[in-house]
Amino acid sequence: MSKSYFDTDNNGHKPFELPGARPHYNPDRPGQVEHIFLDLSLDIPNQSYQGSCSIRLLPIRNGIDRLTLDAVNLNIESVQVDEVPQNFDYDGEQLSIQLSEATQVGKRLLIAIAYSVVKPQRGIYFIQPDKHYPNKPTQVWTQGEDEDSRFWFPCFDYPGQLSTSEIRVRVPNPLVAISNGELIDTTEDGDYKIYHWSQQQVHPTYLMTLAVGDFAEIRDEWKGKPVTYYVEKGREEDAKRSMEKTPRMIEFLSQKYGYPYPFPKYAQVCVDDFIFGGMENTSTTLLTDRCLLDERAALDNRNTEALVVHELAHQWFGDLVVIKHWSHAWIKEGMASYSEVMWTEQEYSLPEAAYYRLLEARRYLSEDSSRYRRPMVTHVYREAIELYDRHIYEKGSCVYHMIRAQLGDELFWQAIQTFVRDNAHKTVETIDLLRAIEKATGRNLLFLFDQYVYRGGHPDFKVAYSWDGDANLAKITVTQTQAAEGKNGSKDLFDLKIPIGFGYVQQDSSTKANTSFSALTTFTVRVNEREQSFYFPLENKPQFISFDVGNNYLKTVALEYPIAELKAQLEFDPDPISRIYAATALAKKGGLEAIIALSKSLKNDPLWGVRVEVAKQLAKINLDQAFDALVTGLKDKNAYVRRAVVEALNQIKTAESYKLLRGILQKGDPSYYVEAAASRVIGAIASANLEDKPKEDKVLKLLKSVLEEKAGWNEVVRSGAVAGLAEFTTSEAALNLLIEYTKLGVPQPLRLATIRALGKISVGQSPANLERILEKLTELAKETFFLTQIAVAAALGQMETPKAVGILRSLAEQTADGRVRRSAEEEISKVQKNIGSEKTLRQLREDFDQLKQQNQELRSRLENLEAKSK
Repeated sequence: MSKSYFDTDNNGHKPFELPGARPHYNPDRPGQVEHIFLDLSLDIPNQSYQGSCSIRLLPIRNGIDRLTLDAVNLNIESVQVDEVPQNFDYDGEQLSIQLSEATQVGKRLLIAIAYSVVKPQRGIYFIQPDKHYPNKPTQVWTQGEDEDSRFWFPCFDYPGQLSTSEIRVRVPNPLVAISNGELIDTTEDGDYKIYHWSQQQVHPTYLMTLAVGDFAEIRDEWKGKPVTYYVEKGREEDAKRSMEKTPRMIEFLSQKYGYPYPFPKYAQVCVDDFIFGGMENTSTTLLTDRCLLDERAALDNRNTEALVVHELAHQWFGDLVVIKHWSHAWIKEGMASYSEVMWTEQEYSLPEAAYYRLLEARRYLSEDSSRYRRPMVTHVYREAIELYDRHIYEKGSCVYHMIRAQLGDELFWQAIQTFVRDNAHKTVETIDLLRAIEKATGRNLLFLFDQYVYRGGHPDFKVAYSWDGDANLAKITVTQTQAAEGKNGSKDLFDLKIPIGFGYVQQDSSTKANTSFSALTTFTVRVNEREQSFYFPLENKPQFISFDVGNNYLKTVALEYPIAELKAQLEFDPDPISRIYAATALAKKGGLEAIIALSKSLKNDPLWGVRVEVAKQLAKINLDQAFDALVTGLKDKNAYVRRAVVEALNQIKTAESYKLLRGILQKGDPSYYVEAAASRVIGAIASANLEDKPKEDKVLKLLKSVLEEKAGWNEVVRSGAVAGLAEFTTSEAALNLLIEYTKLGVPQPLRLATIRALGKISVGQSPANLERILEKLTELAKETFFLTQIAVAAALGQMETPKAVGILRSLAEQTADGRVRRSAEEEISKVQKNIGSEKTLRQLREDFDQLKQQNQELRSRLENLEAKSK
């Protein structure tokens, strides 16, 4: 194993590997699983089922006398091979079958396992109404990724085995059962109905699925293939609004990937209490019902559209072309995330897609800086689910974009189509993508993969510019600040060819509007040292400088240009990302000139994404004029911009900003998200000016009225009010309100938001109230629902008391979910940091300053006394 896996130096980044991480490999294969057949009968009221799992196995070696299957907490009743009973051992995790006859190559075995399951821990979920949630639907659904299929049927549970599959399931009327592939038969059986589904194309166990419920079915089609949406009855309109673009997306991806949609149907089933956003089971995607949009939510929520195209893209990347091992998951998750970018480009515009990419890059950058840095491909972990992070989704998307930028559009799609065609119905690793690129284009991109995929990190560029008017020379100095000074051969350096553009603004007087446009003169330079200066002979002084034209590389950039060049770039650079970098650099410079330029951009920039970013930057400038400039953004037609302005007002905690927000809450806004942001920020502003006790009561009353009156889509607005209440960290009244909303019976999304808010409000509460919060979280930590456990961990991580660590430890030890365990452990280190270093240091510094002060006074007095005595 190469040293880099256990490299301890990690540049001040926390390591990805937690204690107990180890290398993981696929097991040896006894043979090829050809077919899996589940025949099940559900007993929904008792959250149980029984039935059989039959596996057809073609041995690839002679003489194997023991087979080991994954099977967790199942009641194994009997095992037969070719109808002959076999001896078996079962330890609750693995089923070991002692074969009465050893394997022979080419002689198939039919393994039949009779089993039952009561109250399964994971893998299959029973959703039912109860006294707290009497309106909850009755549903059963499965979730296999990563290694949870073993919790609902015995199997060789790793992605390297591909087989056909079949599910026959008996459910009570009027429920319907949906599964992979085609419905080949339904039979009535008294008050029950038996659904028989068959999936003829090979796929791995983690993509086998079952979803049962009393669904409304909405039918659509693509080229004669059924495209269906299943939702709770009464939500048909929301289903159309949320998923109606699916057939167009299927057409789009079929063309891009050069491979027509490969399965007999495409179903999307929206289920209650789902533990992910969506899951791309072969031909049958499960989605959370929280993605269903009402009319108002559709104004400024494109997350659903992104989710739909992401899961659909997996039907090719993940389901048709399957990863051989979890460590290569970025191949499928990166492409599914990049398909969100491609769809944005197709459906909206190229600048919108560029902004979407920037947001993806930032999500990865934030994980890299605050959580850990890791190679995208690593097989060292505790549980495979830990790999499902921002490094494989968002960074993966950025890597696909860099490949596209390297190859150009035509060759990129040739490479992707070659990869899909050559590997259809097979398993792949990262090397297979490199091989397909080389086969289709002749290009070897290993240099890019070595820098971005097989090691962690990215370049952090500082770019400075100056102009020598006598020699007509532009000087650009590029520093890679991620590498330590004086370390030129450092492994932290990147070696990239980067285009630098010099922009010239020309007035176009031929049109009445007298518009201006910019022309770029571009040079490509090789950036491979810690600090390099480049000189460019130019005919005229450029108005602005564009570093990494097209912004194709994943990086961070700090621009050190004079203010005139930054203003010109903000106004005229055709690339929206470059305009955003200019806005950030201008805000750093501060001053009235920067405010005027940003203010103009907030009014005039053609892309809403740039206006959103400009609003954020304006708020960072500590001048009264920034407020006036921001306020104009509240009239923006685009709800995303209005939301950004409201959030930016959080930086400007004044009576004026308070009045504005109160106005928004009283009048309302077409967007749920704008109202939610106003509720949160008004809490932050009022709590920051706490001398004003009457105002606190007024705001609490206002937020309470939001909680009482604004129940609505996914509880977005009320969750905003809860976040606003959490800002009142010293208020017992605010805490009492929050505790009310953590009770069972409160709508799930609102309850989860309130649980998280308990952490925030805890930091200023009295010792007695702090105990109440800890008791509440201890009680909540006992609930088994995944989302509740994650919310409890997040709340505890914000606290500043050692008692939070104890609750997190027991949560980590007792949970059955790897993601909860990891989250609880990461939150423990946050609490230790909250308690430890910062507070202690602050206290020590204050004590020390006080001592110094007293010391100084004592010394002065001593000097005085001595002088007198002399």
